Amino acid sequence: MKKLTLSALVVIASSVAASAALAQDAAAGKTSFNKCLPCHAIGEGSRNKVGPELNGLDGRKSGTAPDYSYSDANKNSGITWNEAEFKDYIKDPKAKVPGTKMAFAGIKNEKEINDLWAYVSQYDKDGKTK
Repeated sequence: MKKLTLSALVVIASSVAASAALAQDAAAGKTSFNKCLPCHAIGEGSRNKVGPELNGLDGRKSGTAPDYSYSDANKNSGITWNEAEFKDYIKDPKAKVPGTKMAFAGIKNEKEINDLWAYVSQYDKDGKTK
């Protein structure tokens, strides 16, 4: 009986640890967004830079930020940004959208990707946090 109880506790503890490891941390995502800042802006008053502003990214169709000159690849990608699309894209933008103008090698670390999504997805189309 003690073995069974101990085994159950180990399984529960492992599950909690795994969930915590995958938890999204917007504060850490803000730090990660520093990699994006040379090309992208987010938040109130943001404007397009070398890349489009990222306000309201969650649910936005690729290639539709106002007043930004997108590549045909992005305009025709058929992507509507959501968590899964973003996470796949940010790992290797040129593989996800061949022909994109985005010159970024990508982020491979799953935790960093989760945190970055938590940060980016908190902004609505007006740059206010939800």
